[in-house]
Amino acid sequence: MKVVAFQRAAVAALVLLCAPLLSAQEAAAAATKVAIINIQDAITRTQQGQQLIQDLQKKYEPRSKEIEAINQRINDLRAQLNKGANTMSDEARRDLTRQIQTQEKEAQRTVEDARGEFNQEQQTIFNEVGSKLIAVVTKYSQDNGFAVVLDISSPQSPVLYAANETNITNAVIMAYDTANPVEPAAAPPAGE
Repeated sequence: MKVVAFQRAAVAALVLLCAPLLSAQEAAAAATKVAIINIQDAITRTQQGQQLIQDLQKKYEPRSKEIEAINQRINDLRAQLNKGANTMSDEARRDLTRQIQTQEKEAQRTVEDARGEFNQEQQTIFNEVGSKLIAVVTKYSQDNGFAVVLDISSPQSPVLYAANETNITNAVIMAYDTANPVEPAAAPPAGE
């Protein structure tokens, strides 16, 4: 009986001693501010990000037109094959089929090469703007008392719910654009 009474007294004393600690932890948890940001969206919506992506798209416009031209040649050859299927010799049909296959392989290689180069340059843009954006997020978070900022860009993000008020994406974009102004694009010469 004495052991049981002692154990009960020890548990009661422990609860009384830990109660202030629990209250302090609860108070700290209540004071902790948490925010969310869609970092990929922020990168693409900053003025610098938009300009760099536009420049990248302009750079790859000729490649896109080249791919369209190859696809048009393939379609023309297919139409020629379909149109003359009943009147062509077997050799002419095989020759046309080989030409189509060669053009398709060329188109596939061109698309894969262009996509790989485009993705690599796009990743470079994301890294360049992203590294500056992280510095802005850090400063913004410190200035506004956020203890934690979670990135919700990925579909695998562990954030299941967040109130709109916790989303700092737009505020960070404005802060980034202020800290990293973009020069307006020069107007093309009058003759073009």
